[in-house]
Amino acid sequence: MQQVDFTTLTAACAQLQAGWIPGRVEQVYQRDRYTIALCLRTLQGRGWLTLAWHPQAARICLADPPPRIPDTFTFSDQLRHQLNGLALVGIQFIAPWERVLDLQFARRPGDPILWHLYVEIMGKYSNVILTDAKNIIVTAAHQVGPQQSSVRPIQTGQPYEHPPALLGNLPSLSESQERWQERVSLVPGALKRQLLKSYRGLSPALVRSMIQSADLDPEGSTESLGTQDWQRLFQRWQEWLWALEDWGAEVQGTRVVGAGFTDNVLEKTDNLTKPALVREDGVVGAGFTDNVLERSDNLTKPALVREDGVVGAGFTDNVLEKTDNLTKPALIREDGGGFSNIRVTTNDHSEKSPYKLKPGWTEDGYNILGWGVVKSAPTVQVLLHRYYTDQLNRQEFSRLHNQLLQKVNSFLVRSRSKALGFEQRLQQSEQADEYRQQADLLMAYLQDWQPGMNQMTVLDFETNQPLTISLDPEKNAVQNAQALYKRHQKLKRARLAVVPLLQEVQGEVEYLEQVEASLVQIERYTTPEDLQALQEIREELMGQGYLDVRDQRNRDVTEASEPYRYRTPSGFELLIGRNNRQNDQLTFRKAGDYDLWFHTQEIAGSHVLLRLDPGAVADEADLQFAADLAAHYSRGRQSDVVPVVYTEPKHVYKPKGAKPGMAIYKRERILWGRPQQAEHYRTVDISG
Repeated sequence: MQQVDFTTLTAACAQLQAGWIPGRVEQVYQRDRYTIALCLRTLQGRGWLTLAWHPQAARICLADPPPRIPDTFTFSDQLRHQLNGLALVGIQFIAPWERVLDLQFARRPGDPILWHLYVEIMGKYSNVILTDAKNIIVTAAHQVGPQQSSVRPIQTGQPYEHPPALLGNLPSLSESQERWQERVSLVPGALKRQLLKSYRGLSPALVRSMIQSADLDPEGSTESLGTQDWQRLFQRWQEWLWALEDWGAEVQGTRVVGAGFTDNVLEKTDNLTKPALVREDGVVGAGFTDNVLERSDNLTKPALVREDGVVGAGFTDNVLEKTDNLTKPALIREDGGGFSNIRVTTNDHSEKSPYKLKPGWTEDGYNILGWGVVKSAPTVQVLLHRYYTDQLNRQEFSRLHNQLLQKVNSFLVRSRSKALGFEQRLQQSEQADEYRQQADLLMAYLQDWQPGMNQMTVLDFETNQPLTISLDPEKNAVQNAQALYKRHQKLKRARLAVVPLLQEVQGEVEYLEQVEASLVQIERYTTPEDLQALQEIREELMGQGYLDVRDQRNRDVTEASEPYRYRTPSGFELLIGRNNRQNDQLTFRKAGDYDLWFHTQEIAGSHVLLRLDPGAVADEADLQFAADLAAHYSRGRQSDVVPVVYTEPKHVYKPKGAKPGMAIYKRERILWGRPQQAEHYRTVDISG
């Protein structure tokens, strides 16, 4: 799973700073043990700011509203008590290139800061810490005692200390290509590894996408790069740094001014729609009202150009100098170089900005600079929310699927073994009449018994054939006959007791096979519906007593999942249950008088409902389509053909006391479903 790096964090915070600061805190809600949500109200609207300290998915972004279930976490209760009603007035990094944010809260904008909420996005060391105005820790998502860390304990009542500073060189726009190349190639090795070792603020995902966007191999050796390769890579390096400068100006809370120009800054003024050269007192620099600072395709450093891309008069060689057509001195660096130390500070990330955000999903993660993006995202907030929600859902799906499948298989083995034992006892009970017959014959031939006999051969009255009866030599003939009568009565009583027990355990096996079939059908995560269906199966197994009921706070409660949806060749809707809850819903609640109900014959599988309009008639292709899918979503999905029954829903019944998903039917007709053919339906005709 790709982790949030400094670049992504800067872009996300720049968007939050521009659109959600200031914002009043209306609610605080903890979604789970790693995620807190703050409800912010601004003049533009209402949104939920998510702060997560998950070891693999720590992040800050806007997300969906939380579920309407009670929040019983202590951490959120403490935050709610301190922050409710206050305004979030600022989001800043605590230090350059550190992935630690300071969320500042006050009664209203301009008032003194009352609380600091530090969000540390640092992998497995991520944390969220609340301090007062004096930076004394009031509460923390994860407290760290001296036994856990002697370097940086985090405990209530103690002063908040910044994380230890990272080692490594700081990336800088003022660094020349020669110096940068020298650092990266000093020790020959893989290009990706050398970049990560040489500089701070980089992540493996960022470096990989940066190198690939320069048409280079991340695992290629630095020794194999030519001059043009280094130039392309350095251009991407500069693009990255200039993007950080653009996005991070407001978040960092600082401005970098060109060397030697302490009285001048580049910023956005009220009377300009684009950045222009102005002094700190807001006076526009002479001669620069018609020029904007933007990046042109053929320049490796920003230069003053007009909107049509023509370099401004007198500004050749990317140097801003005093020219004859200017009445006042212009900005020029003391060394005569370019503008690598000048930052444009603007809140406007418009389409015209050369460093606009280009967030999107890549083949193996995401990127916010547009490098390797295969599917765009509308905002960084949407990208982060969807990516990490999807990744965490995949992890939870895999864990829960394995857990449920193991539990169900374990209960199936136990139930089948129990059923086998009952069947053996029934087979033994079938010998009850034989014991009674032997006892009758023994009583009829008492005169032939001799003391000490182990067996006795007599003539069977019915078959007129000799029959050998085993005897206990320590008992007489009457006592042996009485023992045979007792065994007859015992086996007769056992049959009466075992038959209902066998029926019960066979019903249990049938139910567990149905659950197992549902689990096999959703063996891979594709949509959130798959995880919801699994969670419903878990809840069902808890209700049936197969799983222990855990603390409600630790259980994922979601909205009800929806069945699979298909369209038949004639355009009719076909619904297929993902689990027993959905099976019961389809069969006994959604099904109408004109619909058709499908199920594999005596094979565990999903209930399938073909929805028909009044007066409509499904043709042969529609029936075969439904039969194929019913066979596919069953335990017979590996077979070539599977018998499938279909009937009207009014002929389907649920026996009294039956488990979820169990049903009986009558007046059925049979089709042969082709489960392998249904694979094509899955990829082409699915609509939900």
